[in-house]
Amino acid sequence: MSFKKIVVLFVFISFLSNCKSEEYATENPKIIPIPNALTINEGYFLFDRTIGISYDDTFKVSGDFLRKYLQKGSTTKLTNSNDIEFKLDDTIENPEGYQLDIQPYKIIISAKTDQGAFYAVQTLRQLLPPEFENGSFSEENTSIQCMTITDAPQFQYRGMHLDVGRHMFSVDFIKQYIDALALLKMNTFHWHLTEDQGWRIEIKTYPKLQDIAAYRDETLIGHYSDQPHQFDGKRYGGFYTQEEVKTIVAYAQARHVTVIPEIELPGHAQAAISAYPNLGCTGEQVDVVTKWGVFEHIYCSKEETFEFLEDVLDEVITLFPSEYIHIGGDEAPKTNWKTCDQCQNRIKEEGLKDEHELQNYFITRIETYLNSKGKKIIGWDEILEGGLAPNATVMSWRGTKGAIEAAKQKHNVIMTPTSHCYFDYYQSTNPDEPTAIGGFLPLKKVYDFNPIPPELPASASKYILGAQANIWTEYMPTEDQVEYMAFPRMLAMSEVVWSKNDNKDYLDFVKRVEHFNKRLDILDINYANHLYEIEGELISEGNKNYYQLSTTLDDKTIYYTTDGSLVNLLSSVYEKQILITDNTKIKAAVFDIEKRLGTVFSETINYHKAIGKKITINKTAHQSYSGSGPEGLINGISGSDSRYGDKEWLGFWGEDIEIVVDLGEDIELHSVETRFYNGNGQWIYAPNEIKIEFILNDGSRATDKINIKSQDNKTLANINYKFVTSKKMDIKVNTIILKIPNYGIIPDGKQGAGQKAWTFIDEIIIN
Repeated sequence: MSFKKIVVLFVFISFLSNCKSEEYATENPKIIPIPNALTINEGYFLFDRTIGISYDDTFKVSGDFLRKYLQKGSTTKLTNSNDIEFKLDDTIENPEGYQLDIQPYKIIISAKTDQGAFYAVQTLRQLLPPEFENGSFSEENTSIQCMTITDAPQFQYRGMHLDVGRHMFSVDFIKQYIDALALLKMNTFHWHLTEDQGWRIEIKTYPKLQDIAAYRDETLIGHYSDQPHQFDGKRYGGFYTQEEVKTIVAYAQARHVTVIPEIELPGHAQAAISAYPNLGCTGEQVDVVTKWGVFEHIYCSKEETFEFLEDVLDEVITLFPSEYIHIGGDEAPKTNWKTCDQCQNRIKEEGLKDEHELQNYFITRIETYLNSKGKKIIGWDEILEGGLAPNATVMSWRGTKGAIEAAKQKHNVIMTPTSHCYFDYYQSTNPDEPTAIGGFLPLKKVYDFNPIPPELPASASKYILGAQANIWTEYMPTEDQVEYMAFPRMLAMSEVVWSKNDNKDYLDFVKRVEHFNKRLDILDINYANHLYEIEGELISEGNKNYYQLSTTLDDKTIYYTTDGSLVNLLSSVYEKQILITDNTKIKAAVFDIEKRLGTVFSETINYHKAIGKKITINKTAHQSYSGSGPEGLINGISGSDSRYGDKEWLGFWGEDIEIVVDLGEDIELHSVETRFYNGNGQWIYAPNEIKIEFILNDGSRATDKINIKSQDNKTLANINYKFVTSKKMDIKVNTIILKIPNYGIIPDGKQGAGQKAWTFIDEIIIN
């Protein structure tokens, strides 16, 4: 018996002696993503000063990774014994699956492929102290509870995206980003390399892409909605050399991460056109874009454009061994195509109906070229417009409609809807959050995402390859901010795409996140910690209204006040719902035994006459902007003055809506107030007018119109309707109906031109 085995046996016997007659104490390990099957066994494996690792070339990547990790992370001396043994197991069905068997004297990693073994190593990594991540572990030894884990991913495509066009990040940071993906068993890095605001990859055939397209003269300061626009006056840009790209791709391969490059076409091409104006329809000299949005200068469909793109793709193909090349295909305004002689001639020559079919021609031609080079394409769901290219994989971002359509046509689909996968959205309602593009995507909403749309026929679900979260960097100028927006939501997404649904539990997940944060600290990854934030909700029960506070961690205590003060915060422990009978200002915070955790929660409740009443809306709010549902419009809580995507604003895309507030009785009314968000840069437009209708106590109806167009230049369009009668009397009303027509199609020259406008409405205050 080896010295290690004697030590392990001693530890195990000592443990049993300490337990005496009590049951064997166990605790499930806090692994992310949660494994499919885990059994706790008796005993511990002891990591001490010497550990042997045994593997052959079948498991070279995974074995080498573990060897380097242990060497870097501790003072452990590695030997050639088989304390940790890699075994080939052809009976494991999923090529990315594995079994990790931790015994008192041995750890066995069984897998069918190196990739499966690599994921076993990542699980083992999370069972070791976090200090192994940076070499600060200094103890003589550490032990791992014995267990057996049998695991495999739910989806074959598990991705994270990073936009380096709007803001660019160092090679070292890209590697760290890939490291995080590998730790979380994600296998695809979607690298968004070209944009209107900058071209980020060296193409040797076209040097002006590096000299001109890679740099913009200045960058927008603040949010796009802030008017007037201001700029920093600083030249910004850069690009990755082909040698740097090769280094990053090799680094990813050593972690079983596939890098998929994105070369945008036909839209998001103004940077390239700034370098080579002949690629556009007008031939005019344009600048690399200095602000955010969608722009009309897109690639022309003439032959020299295709020659350029084929040359570019030829160089890209040699750098990326991935099966796929992402060709974009999204947000391509057809304005210039409509007036371009060459594009109109192309439409006639090819027998196309319109510019949408011209886009299909454009995408299909590029796909045919890439197929001839042994590559397949991925495109955003706009590639469905005008017909889908024959072998294309669709990346569905505008909801699930495109995914369902493509899957029914037997095309592969990757799910990345804005509602659950856009990590550039705010993740908290805290007013101190860093500036983001908008929206609201908290951790729980990411975690609750199911990549297979419920309305998709079961026979078509096999075409859903998986899902991906996207990080668009308009408002992320630094690497710290990218990390802040990515974590911990990346943890949730990893569990969405890896773990089986019946294994998932959000309350358990957040406890594992709290534990995992220690590892992020050691890795020096900047993350958003909203675990200790409080959620508030107005609850109506019978004729009474209550305010409910909650936090996701059940071992913490909430203290609160109802007068808006912090002085007496520790005097009231939250134990039950708070009865609300008047205007109320709530302050609350989460505490553990020692101190306050997280930020102070604040909520102001405007107690008006519609609170707790019945409300219906003829259309369902968009799933990305569903707020607190229809009831959220009469819960006494107004949305943010600067964010349209929080829990209170409701968003509707291109739809006329009718809101009915049934007061349930005849009530004297004096006013109706509400407001609309009017952030045109985000395609959000207040209606030009609304109709308001009242059903009076005598059954009659009164209607009126409210003009809003006069508030076009304001970000918030406020409505304050006062009742006016010919007699000195109060009006008694039992029902209020708001008819709100959508603004319509966004006009040319505006962001989102040609698209349907969004309508966002806030609290309806009735007094």
